[in-house]
Amino acid sequence: MTNEHDAIHAVKIIEAALLCAPTAMSVGSLKKLFVESEVSDEDIKNWLESLQHNWQDRGLELVEIASGWRFQSRISMQRFLDRLNPEPTPKYSRAVLETLAIIAWKQPVTRGDIEDIRGVTVSTQIVRTLEERGWIEVIGHRDGPGRPGLLGTTRQFLDDLGLHALDELPAVHSPEIKVADALMGLTPSLPDSIPDSQPDQESTTEDMTVIEPINSESESSSLEESLLEQPKLEER
Repeated sequence: MTNEHDAIHAVKIIEAALLCAPTAMSVGSLKKLFVESEVSDEDIKNWLESLQHNWQDRGLELVEIASGWRFQSRISMQRFLDRLNPEPTPKYSRAVLETLAIIAWKQPVTRGDIEDIRGVTVSTQIVRTLEERGWIEVIGHRDGPGRPGLLGTTRQFLDDLGLHALDELPAVHSPEIKVADALMGLTPSLPDSIPDSQPDQESTTEDMTVIEPINSESESSSLEESLLEQPKLEER
């Protein structure tokens, strides 16, 4: 597609595909829309940029995340959309947030590394829950006794934060970072508490609303702030 008319038509095709897609679409997937034409990756990217410009003053925006491109509601629209499905703010244990934050900023790490940073035993159920949520996974094993698993974040983690890569995570010492009492914009939510046969020594009812200062405070606070600011996908 070379002329202006064809380019406009291509943008409309991509727009329709992205609005109807249940998940983000990669450049490779979008190229399949034009199997009968000579279309390059550069063509797709140019049309995506054009589409971004077309939507710059609307309630939805086109963004690139780890798994591809998607439309999502703008942050400024969130307070209005929340009125459609009012839900109580989910609460997360201090142990869950700190564990996830340490993995996000320090990866790859073992459970032993996390315990050294937090100063308490990491609950097996916390790790299992984060794995079931799709936020972390074992990405390798460290040489040594028992070959402990190395934990890292997943593409799903980046997608839920609306990020393209890990280097887009906020700086851990940003002065504007505030400690929030819940993560929002992610569904399904983690449970209010994470029971375990060996519960984390610091996971108490009081911990559910305030994160006390520890070595990983800035990381966990930054993670919360990032998740709080992520818009929800517009329902289709």
